[in-house]
Amino acid sequence: MEAEINMLEGITTVGKSDSNHWVTMDGLKDFNGAEGANKPMELVLIALGGCTVMDVISILSKMHQPFTGVGAKLSADVSEEHPKVFERIKIKYIVDGKVEPEKLERAIKLSRDRYCPVSSMLRKACPIEWEYEIR
Repeated sequence: MEAEINMLEGITTVGKSDSNHWVTMDGLKDFNGAEGANKPMELVLIALGGCTVMDVISILSKMHQPFTGVGAKLSADVSEEHPKVFERIKIKYIVDGKVEPEKLERAIKLSRDRYCPVSSMLRKACPIEWEYEIR
């Protein structure tokens, strides 16, 4: 995998990787940013959520579970000192449908332990807690 990052103005940048789609990144105005896009650490949290939700959708589909929506809310505790790294991450999966709790738990564990590379990398840096809600 390769990536390319280019400066637009100040610290506002764009980046793309193998899929050839550009992502805008930015920072606070106090640091020469425009506050017009996600900060890189926000994208790390979004990447984790996207990776694991996509896994759960795929696994629940293969399990023939009747759902109409799958999402997640994520939060991260960030260290006070630089580098301001994640110290703990919490994921709450939100699933709409008549999904069996045991099947959902299995899908989440498979994503966490086997399929989601973002989760696998981040778990080496900080604990990741999870819970779910079936609506």
